[in-house]
Amino acid sequence: MSSVLPSAGEAARTPGGHTEGKYRPISSHLAITPPVSVVIPAMNEAENLPYVFKTLPDWIHEVVLVDGNSTDGTVEVARDLWPGVKVVRQHGKGKGDALITGFEAATGDIIVMVDADGSADGNEIVSYVSALVSGADFAKGSRFANGGGTDDMTLVRKLGNWALCTAVNRKFGARYTDLCYGYNAFWRHCLDKIELDCTGFEVETLMNIRVVKAGLKVQEIPSHEYLRIHGTSNLRAVRDGLRVLKVILKERSNRRELRRQERQSPLLDTAGPARGEAS
Repeated sequence: MSSVLPSAGEAARTPGGHTEGKYRPISSHLAITPPVSVVIPAMNEAENLPYVFKTLPDWIHEVVLVDGNSTDGTVEVARDLWPGVKVVRQHGKGKGDALITGFEAATGDIIVMVDADGSADGNEIVSYVSALVSGADFAKGSRFANGGGTDDMTLVRKLGNWALCTAVNRKFGARYTDLCYGYNAFWRHCLDKIELDCTGFEVETLMNIRVVKAGLKVQEIPSHEYLRIHGTSNLRAVRDGLRVLKVILKERSNRRELRRQERQSPLLDTAGPARGEAS
């Protein structure tokens, strides 16, 4: 799966010195062949988009902006900043719904999730992509891994995130240092194994749980979360924390049911063919 090349300068050129279009040099020592799509859900983020887009690397394949019926010129600003941006209108509501819509529209082999509030540094994308082309299936951003940090979490939110993260680690055998963070990247094939079916902020937790349940290889990426630049977040600590907890309990219940069925299946196999069936 790895598409890491020893030298961007060497790998991106033919013996005659001509640049090969299929390679995308992303640093002085790394080049990749898979196209990278960046999915940005946004609703009334026109003032923040300049800060978001200026950090996005120029080697990415496409930017997919999922617009949640903005009324402040978000779409027009996005098109001015990134002329080739793919704008997708969101018909439902919620961050989860917006991300699912964006994932369906993205054409890259690698998909990166980035918030539109200016809290994420696009320069970190190279670290996510490097982890993926080096063998990981899912590159999970963490504000609490060594080298990460956050300027935008109250003590209550930190405690809540820690408690929920601890619950997921214990219940599903994960080793996460962060749970409710929206900066992640993954190979497209992961979507076939982690079917997403939620609409709100709990979508990140659902993804984190299901990649573990699917046995996918996860690598945490230290990430720094900055303050939202303009506007206010739609996140509500108590309300959305309860929704995250509900997802954890539901996924745990589903896991128990699956194990119960697996334990029963050998007994069913030894019972012999049903009447009217060939043996």
